[in-house]
Amino acid sequence: MPKNNKTTPLLIGLTGGIGAGKTLIAKMFELLRVPVFDADTEAKAILGNDQNVRARVIEIFGPEAYSGSEPNRKFLAQCVFANDEKREKLNAIVHPAVGEAFKQWVKDHSDNPYLLKEAAIIFETGGEAHLDGVVIVTAPEVIRIERVMQRDNVTENQVRDRMAAQWTDEKKLEKSNYHIVNDGKTAVIPQVLAIHDALLKEVKRKYS
Repeated sequence: MPKNNKTTPLLIGLTGGIGAGKTLIAKMFELLRVPVFDADTEAKAILGNDQNVRARVIEIFGPEAYSGSEPNRKFLAQCVFANDEKREKLNAIVHPAVGEAFKQWVKDHSDNPYLLKEAAIIFETGGEAHLDGVVIVTAPEVIRIERVMQRDNVTENQVRDRMAAQWTDEKKLEKSNYHIVNDGKTAVIPQVLAIHDALLKEVKRKYS
């Protein structure tokens, strides 16, 4: 973990493969009054509102990338999940803008012991280097597929294409500091509370 100074809270990543349920876990931390930065939602907002980003996206993907003023998410998803090069190009446009938004958000919430950055992709872009730790949420693949098919009204093959664009849970677990199992059987609240307590103790240790 990188060293943290006394003027900033601990920055903790919250990630998990598609369908793992990281958003549910994020809401539980919010109930504990932990601020959560939703990187994926911020990325969507930037795609829609940042004119510089819009121009660069259209340059790469064509005018079909937008439907009026809104990004054509279905079209972009089909493009990036089927093409590694285009996915990297889109990430190279959006992620720096999200990073700047996150920096400002951290300043606005600097009076908290620790902050969570919820993001589907952290390790894939080397984002863990800028964090003090990472919590990963996992669930069996079959459960994840069922969740996403119901949530997004997509086919199993489409879900698997999205999964292929992310690191495996095994690879992410090797680099994570905390682990939450969200398989529909294991109670998640005790896991969240245990990590919350551990992080508060880590803050106290670092600031003492």
